[in-house]
Amino acid sequence: MSAVTVSVVIPTRDDAEALAVCLAALRRQTVAPWEVVVVDNGSSDESAAIAAAWGARVVSELRVGIPAAAAAGYDAAKGDVIARLDADSRPDEGWVERIAARMNADPELVALTGTGRFVDLPAWSRTVMSAAYLGAYYLFAYLALGHAPLWGSSMAVRREAWLAVREDVSLEDVHDDLDLAFALGPHRRIRFDRALTVGVSARSLRGRAQRRRRLDRAWRTLRLNWRQAPPWRRWWHRIAGPRADGAAQAT
Repeated sequence: MSAVTVSVVIPTRDDAEALAVCLAALRRQTVAPWEVVVVDNGSSDESAAIAAAWGARVVSELRVGIPAAAAAGYDAAKGDVIARLDADSRPDEGWVERIAARMNADPELVALTGTGRFVDLPAWSRTVMSAAYLGAYYLFAYLALGHAPLWGSSMAVRREAWLAVREDVSLEDVHDDLDLAFALGPHRRIRFDRALTVGVSARSLRGRAQRRRRLDRAWRTLRLNWRQAPPWRRWWHRIAGPRADGAAQAT
């Protein structure tokens, strides 16, 4: 079996300084990505120019918001696997290699997700805050989904899976990674891989208004998807497997 090709997609808006650091980290990968796609989401700074200078393919998406920007990047990606980073992600040198190896080893694996460590908090609090924030996200998202969630700062999905669900994801103000995990559903294999740990900024935690926006976005994502399939139904499908589909068709 030939090795999968990995496209890396990075949505960004007015984040030129962080983006340059992320692209530098991708340049140091032990296995180079097949391509890097940076989605310029209406930036007023030098984000697009910096992306081009680092050799990335720049895609413009003027609908402001990560869901629309991420979707534009996934649509533009040409690799077998679409890996996703945020502009403030700091992958280690083996990040792309790990994704390619896992996807090659397991053809049934549809998506991978990693975790992160905050790099811009006081040293004494980084481990505790990273574990508390991301641990809570993974726990509650797992309960809401009935399977492993995705985390947009370090994740990957097969391109064919994205194409299968792209009409089911929202481009509104939702958490796009969680929304995509809902769309992929409990019957597709999504796995958590701690080796895909990246450094990230803690800026999403700073300020009451920012935390409130993130919480509101989370509830909006849950309500939107639970209208289609509430958590108890998702868990039934997860536990019962094909029997659940047969029962649904019989009624």
